[in-house]
Amino acid sequence: MQVEVAVFATLMKYLPDLPVGGSRYIEVDPGVTPADLIQILGLPAEEVKIVIRNHVLTELDEVVEDGDRIAFAPAIAGG
Repeated sequence: MQVEVAVFATLMKYLPDLPVGGSRYIEVDPGVTPADLIQILGLPAEEVKIVIRNHVLTELDEVVEDGDRIAFAPAIAGG
């Protein structure tokens, strides 16, 4: 199955081939979770604080469906 993945802010350095605001489609096995995607993409799990599935916050253990868009972001602060 295929899912779309995106990363934001400081996580972008781990996927340097993605343009700013861009995403990539990857092939994954059924039953994959966002936690699995973090490993597949080579992201440091301790830096991922926000996971968004189809524009809605989700948990790391939710099963991803074919065609989902999963985005990862670090902790974000403003001032």
